[in-house]
Amino acid sequence: MTNRMTQTILITGGSRGIGRAAAIMCGKRGWSVGVNYAGNELAAQETVALVEKAGGKAVAIRGDVSVEADVIAMFAATEKAFGTIAGVVNNAGIVAPGMALAEMSAERLARMFNVNVLGAYLVAREAARRMGTDRGGKGGSLVNLSSAAARLGSPNEYVDYAGSKGAIDTMTIGLSKELGPRGIRVNAIRPGLIDTEIHASGGAPDRAFRLATQVPLGRPGTADEVAAMILFLLGEEGSYLNGAIIDVTGGR
Repeated sequence: MTNRMTQTILITGGSRGIGRAAAIMCGKRGWSVGVNYAGNELAAQETVALVEKAGGKAVAIRGDVSVEADVIAMFAATEKAFGTIAGVVNNAGIVAPGMALAEMSAERLARMFNVNVLGAYLVAREAARRMGTDRGGKGGSLVNLSSAAARLGSPNEYVDYAGSKGAIDTMTIGLSKELGPRGIRVNAIRPGLIDTEIHASGGAPDRAFRLATQVPLGRPGTADEVAAMILFLLGEEGSYLNGAIIDVTGGR
């Protein structure tokens, strides 16, 4: 991928937080973005408007990453709007209220792993099918969003979420070796405490600031700081990075 050419990027979970920040940065490079969202159409359309204001093109695409047909459809809709996909940001994910594993229901666990693991694998699979040079694609970059929780474990809070992100790390390592020869670079980012809406969805809107004392830099990170690394991995700057799992955690 190169900054000098128009690129088409699909971002799952692109309507808010890190996904939105990445979409806007793609727009600043003049790229076209498929903005996938699960339910909040207003937020997705706001992201589209922000991408276009930044200088790019965008389309909002509703879909649940844990549903195979939705994943296939979001890739198809992005290609229909803007042409061949050159990069995928595998970002969609959920968290649930903090509690010990002993208190978690089977329904919660199933939803967590269906979205965060199965969904991520379905997105990665479709990226491989569309971008792989062995299948007539032009290659590209797959950026997976993991979490520092994968190595911290999130005890008494989100051990299910942490485990789901551990799966993303493993998938990244395996796919970098599987897809590298097929023209697709596969890397992951592990954000730490980032000031986004995901904490509120888990019932703790102040969590990033409350735990900031654990961060050597003394503060939470921003969505833009994570998005900058996503753009690095999508663009030509990261052209020799494959199989990397990069912590964006302020040293935590």
